[in-house]
Amino acid sequence: SIILVKILPCLAEPGKIIVIGEPSRRLDDVLPYLATLPNVISYNPDTSTLTLRRQPGFISLYSDKAYITKVKDTEEGLELFQALVDAINATWDHRAELVAMTARKHATRPLDIWTLLPQTNCKKCGEATCMAFACNLLLHERSLEECLPLYSDEAFAVRQASLVAMLN
Repeated sequence: SIILVKILPCLAEPGKIIVIGEPSRRLDDVLPYLATLPNVISYNPDTSTLTLRRQPGFISLYSDKAYITKVKDTEEGLELFQALVDAINATWDHRAELVAMTARKHATRPLDIWTLLPQTNCKKCGEATCMAFACNLLLHERSLEECLPLYSDEAFAVRQASLVAMLN
């Protein structure tokens, strides 16, 4: 279980709150398995920290704390904690089927995407530069298919496949 221990105002979105909870057991053993889940944007095994993206906001897990940002109210926070407990328990129950993450994991950055784009700055996607397109890909404001050189030139097939895997 996770019990609510504190509520703070969410500075990222006024009118919303951050809920902070304490798990009934330390999360050190389950975090490497949770790090294999989708929506994980960072994981540090050295400090036992994991951050997941949620719409809206983030969930940050530590050995002894759970933070959820951009929460509407206390009731929603408690519901999110229960869903988080269910996800943690399900992950632990199925850990034999997972490969625990032992290395650091970080969120994809615009530069990671840009290095795989054709870097022609052709503007065919509607952006002024490939870097601007990379940023908008991360924000889900553009789709990879809008990069015409990436899809029209066979020389970029491996890059295209890498980008598809990175962004999904």
